[in-house]
Amino acid sequence: MGIRTHSCGQIRESDIGATVTLNGWVNAFRGHGSGLIFVDMRDRDGITQVVFDSEDAPAELIEAGDRLRNEDCISVTGVVRERAKKNDKIPTGSIEVLASELQVLSKTKKLPFVPSDEKNLPAEETRLKYRYLDLRRADMQKILKTRHRLTKLTRDYFDEHGFLEIETPMLCRSTPEGARDFLVPSRQQEGMWYALPQSPQLFKQILMIAGCDRYLQIVRCFRDEDPRADRQAEFTQIDLELAFVDRDAVLEIMEGFAKKIWKEIMGVELGEFPRMTFQEAMDTYGSDRPDTRFELKLVDVSEIAGKTDFGVFQNALGLNKGCVKAFRVPGVAEKFSRKVTDGFSKFAEDFGAGGIPTTKYVNGGFEGGIGKFLGDVQDELVAALGLEDGDAVVFAADTYGVVSRSLGELRLKIAKDFDLIPEGMWNFLWVYDFPMFEYVEDAGRYHALHHPFTAPSDYEVERLLSADAKDIDMVESIVSDGYDMICNGSEIGGGSIRIHRADVQAKVFELLGLSEEEAKLKFSFLMDALSYGAPPHGGIAFGLDRLVMHMCGTENIREVIAFPKTMTGQDLMCEAPNVVDDEQLDELHVRSTATVSS
Repeated sequence: MGIRTHSCGQIRESDIGATVTLNGWVNAFRGHGSGLIFVDMRDRDGITQVVFDSEDAPAELIEAGDRLRNEDCISVTGVVRERAKKNDKIPTGSIEVLASELQVLSKTKKLPFVPSDEKNLPAEETRLKYRYLDLRRADMQKILKTRHRLTKLTRDYFDEHGFLEIETPMLCRSTPEGARDFLVPSRQQEGMWYALPQSPQLFKQILMIAGCDRYLQIVRCFRDEDPRADRQAEFTQIDLELAFVDRDAVLEIMEGFAKKIWKEIMGVELGEFPRMTFQEAMDTYGSDRPDTRFELKLVDVSEIAGKTDFGVFQNALGLNKGCVKAFRVPGVAEKFSRKVTDGFSKFAEDFGAGGIPTTKYVNGGFEGGIGKFLGDVQDELVAALGLEDGDAVVFAADTYGVVSRSLGELRLKIAKDFDLIPEGMWNFLWVYDFPMFEYVEDAGRYHALHHPFTAPSDYEVERLLSADAKDIDMVESIVSDGYDMICNGSEIGGGSIRIHRADVQAKVFELLGLSEEEAKLKFSFLMDALSYGAPPHGGIAFGLDRLVMHMCGTENIREVIAFPKTMTGQDLMCEAPNVVDDEQLDELHVRSTATVSS
């Protein structure tokens, strides 16, 4: 093999006259049948046109060139010359290489798909099975480069801010809170099990207690939950923790990080991040991760709705925490057909709503839908919603939670369906002041809205310590010191100030329904550590995969992971998971009860 002197995306006009050696793959082949062959040669950096010309090369070289086909792996040596017909679409489009030597390093067999043919890509299952071919595509190489650059910038930025990169264990203790753990049987400790970490949460808190002050880790995490478009069971976090800080100090550093990577990778200057309380986000957007690139703000019209004789409104207002909310959709009245609005009700069923009433504001009055019930309150609704002629109105009437969820999701759907989201806009914000607890009726217990180690806001500590679990309204009103970074309606980072007092942590466990014995069993090492001079500390974890998704403009997390799993958790390329033999299971002191077909 000729040792390459340049990459296929590196040569420029300044190299004209130089002899170069390129290594790579045949991206495209064009034979003209007259002793003139053009090959687009590709590596991860780009494409260079290589020419085999019978006027300048021996017959055996032309014959060898004529046998090349897409994805053959080759090495070419030749002289760089000016290209007669330039290609402005690629950086190397003003030059070409006149081949004088060719080595076929490896021939390819019949391809399941051609990586360079972006218009005719196969189904995702085929791409995942032949992932090594899929990753050759220029788009996939760009994603891998973006991911690499992001991790490098991450390490550089946090190194400049005094963080130490410290690894935490992959085999740890199972603490079944939230998602299911992936379990690993122990060979040496019969009947005992490790768990793969859902996050390094407890370990990074231990590192703060250990005096490490500022911690960073780009870490693999595992949650045995069903994948979706933006979630994999195996994923990567940018994990961070700081000692002797308050919320503002954490937010300032993390906001600086986001600004740095968006400027360096995207070429975008981000302004100051607005801050919004959890309650404001839910009231106005129906979501704790609001997309603020477009309006469609929710307005509580309960008082106005109560003046109508529309039964749906009246029934909702009679419920505990019942309300009626609405939002204006500007200028789309003509597009709000019965078929469209029926689709809204169908969509909202998944979020608990019994239906989505709608109407249009046309020619100074309400038309269609529930318009006939709104005559007496027309002026009040117009003023409350800021309606203009040609607008449509979407309502929801139920409990506060159902209304918020259904309208929050519906505003996103309508914004997409009616092209109301501006292109090229990056809207970041912080959401903070989350409730610490949420009471789950079916389970008859509270769960932590962030996680059990999130501290209450400073002014809430004494109220927390005196809280009675039976007083649901009071417990649900306790505000935590948690915060999320939101980008275009997606949570890209979440964290909190942590509990650093043993008595506060014990009270949180008590409210979550953990007895003192259960708390010791699951978290004894943390409780012990908190009693040895724990500093105030807090941190955050960014979803590295989600950051890359935003930067590369994809909504599919599998696009930004080199070797992802399918929606059923399979690796189609290496055929995992797989059956193991009884001898392996015996060594691990376990036995499978499943029946697996061969």
